[in-house]
Amino acid sequence: MLQTRNDTDTAQRDAQMQRLEDLLSAARKAGADAAEAVFAESRSLSVGVRKGEVETVERDETFDLGLRVFVGRKQAVVSVSEFSKPTLDRLVERAVIMAGLAPDDPYASLADPTLLFKGPETPLDLYDDTYLSAESLQQRALDIESGGLAAGSEALQSDAASAGYVQNMWSMLTSDGFGGGHRTSLFFQSGRFIATDPAGNMERDGEGRSVRHAADLPDVAEMGRVAAERALAALGARKLASQKTTVIFDNRISKSLVSQFLGAISGPAIARGSSFLKDKLGQQLFDSAVQIVDDPLRVRGLGSCLFDDEGVAVTRRALIENGVLTGWLLNTAAGRQLGMPSTGHASRGLASAPGVSTHNVTLGAGAQSIDSLMRDAGNGVIVTSMFGPSLNSDTGDWSAGASGFWFENGVIAYPVNEITVAGNLIDMFRRLVPASDLEIRGTVDAPSVLIEAMSVGGK
Repeated sequence: MLQTRNDTDTAQRDAQMQRLEDLLSAARKAGADAAEAVFAESRSLSVGVRKGEVETVERDETFDLGLRVFVGRKQAVVSVSEFSKPTLDRLVERAVIMAGLAPDDPYASLADPTLLFKGPETPLDLYDDTYLSAESLQQRALDIESGGLAAGSEALQSDAASAGYVQNMWSMLTSDGFGGGHRTSLFFQSGRFIATDPAGNMERDGEGRSVRHAADLPDVAEMGRVAAERALAALGARKLASQKTTVIFDNRISKSLVSQFLGAISGPAIARGSSFLKDKLGQQLFDSAVQIVDDPLRVRGLGSCLFDDEGVAVTRRALIENGVLTGWLLNTAAGRQLGMPSTGHASRGLASAPGVSTHNVTLGAGAQSIDSLMRDAGNGVIVTSMFGPSLNSDTGDWSAGASGFWFENGVIAYPVNEITVAGNLIDMFRRLVPASDLEIRGTVDAPSVLIEAMSVGGK
């Protein structure tokens, strides 16, 4: 049974911001020209079961503080998880000394004040204060197991099932006057099953889901059934002869191709010249029907926020518009190096300078169903899982181990495994055709995608 509690403590949040303000003041007095302080609080609980027995119960509660200081064009980042005055005094002293010894970085600075978030605070509904006890999480995991085992096959056994949640609070203050924070929650559950044929060959598959609100979690029995049916469907897998053929990447794993694209347009990679897309800005990369959008303002989105980890206001951006590459993913440092403003994609841990990441990226759905694409293609492979991907970041040559299904005459014929799919991503993007089966489930989502004439390695 779900119970609710309101654990919002305004006085505690005010105390945290005061601590950050005191830390910045101390850093300036110690010789820092500018500084940024971040406080993060996290509470989590998860339960894992296997074969009807509890296997793990993990409860975690962490409080961490990070300080980034600038001395001229030098910077240093230090973090602690204990907040006594002597510890914080040493933190400031160590950070300023480290920054003074660091090499000059001409691109290191706080964010451009004109780009900082100033409101209004659009409600994104990212926090749910629902409290789930360890007993209720255990029952959810057990129900996932029983839902899968209800398939009734003697070939099936549970590999693992789990359920849990995390609730976070994050606050940031800079010496330039920016102050802000957010509160988020994440509820998750998953199940994995093993199917074994008479010869002893085993196949694993599963299903999982993460959401901002507990009420959005899918039915546990249905999740177990889907996970079990996937494992059973993979039994009897065959090997394929090496060939050139059409490959359809199932919508569970097609997002990995989108992630390769995102890595290639990351500002730091472009600034280093280590991306196969470094000369492609403004060029046609995909078919004109293809759109890729990053929307940080999606309500209840797993990557949603009002500002990035440098305080820069975020906006919805088309990364690919009508097939054309429109820009890079930039934080302040990468933007300065490339002579461009930050795009609001800074991402950082408490013990490191900001890197780059996206928010809620979606490859838009196409017009045809996956069945229609299969019929048009005739023969080929549907890839449902991949492992060990390899990428040459300079050329875009890519390969991955894979398993899935062979289809003939537009209909699934049998499962396949121990294959390799390979191609050049620039060529793959150009031939990519999205299906209509887009589901919004994570921070990077895509429908199934078809790519013709890919190299498939087999026996």
